[in-house]
Amino acid sequence: MNPANLVEVWRGPFLESIHQGHAVICDATGGIVAAWGDPEAVILPRSSAKMLQALPLVESGAADAAGLSQAHLALACASHQGAPGHTDVVSAWLAELGLGDSDLRCGPEAPRDREIKHDMIRAGGSPCQWHNNCSGKHAGFLTLTQHLKAGPEYVDPDHPVQTRVLEAFEAVTETKSPGFGIDGCSAPNFGTTLHGLARAMAFFAAADPESSHARDGAAGRLTQAMIAHPWLVAGEGRACTELMRATSEPVAIKTGAEGVFVAILPKQRLGVALKIADGATRASECAMAALLVRLGVLPADHPAVQRRMNAPIPNRRGMLTGHIRPVAGLAG
Repeated sequence: MNPANLVEVWRGPFLESIHQGHAVICDATGGIVAAWGDPEAVILPRSSAKMLQALPLVESGAADAAGLSQAHLALACASHQGAPGHTDVVSAWLAELGLGDSDLRCGPEAPRDREIKHDMIRAGGSPCQWHNNCSGKHAGFLTLTQHLKAGPEYVDPDHPVQTRVLEAFEAVTETKSPGFGIDGCSAPNFGTTLHGLARAMAFFAAADPESSHARDGAAGRLTQAMIAHPWLVAGEGRACTELMRATSEPVAIKTGAEGVFVAILPKQRLGVALKIADGATRASECAMAALLVRLGVLPADHPAVQRRMNAPIPNRRGMLTGHIRPVAGLAG
């Protein structure tokens, strides 16, 4: 099946561009409630899979053995801005493990918060690895590495940390991964179908944090952590944070590079996954906002929703020239 039209870009009265992609909504049984494009399209979920990558950290007992808080678990699932409220927690977390910046394998990255980045430049500073948006995930990997008494190269695909991630990933997607690509943070990112990714999100949505089953309890705890700490998951001005704050019921929302977005709706026991074919973030944010409006958890007139679902296109003089909108019917 071909990708479906999901997002339109209008300039004045002209339809200037169309973003195509795939989207799937799954229920707790793994069944498809609604779909656009090809549910069996194979994708790399990129950072939208961080909750899946964090499952072994919690289900193994490593998180509890290390005394990790809900905030730590939220950061393990985060693509953060590199603000002090993010990096201070990560650096302190590493110190508690007896580790430091050099033990991370994610690579340095300038803070994504523009003001903080500019302050760093003016001060003549340079970014550390804990400024990397994935440093919380990597601190989680290091916590599990210590728990397993494994070697330091935890991003190697055959390392015990990554073999556990793959096992958990295939179990909750209910799909054998066809392989992996190396992510921007150097960790393997396992491929799956849109249906598999949505099925995994529905598993998280139905998970009970008090469950005696380790994986079910881990998924429930990670979902709770994200919902409780939307700022840690991303940061000010970011779609994940702003949309989670805007929802009328608890929802965990997570972006991934190259136009991937997922959502976990515990009250409705639904999972959502989408992929924009051309990788455009403006389109993935618009489509996710529209689907969450469709599911009744985002008010269409909320400013944070309007900034994505009816995003204005200004020119350099500040004139309104057009809008980015979901295709008719996507928002319900």
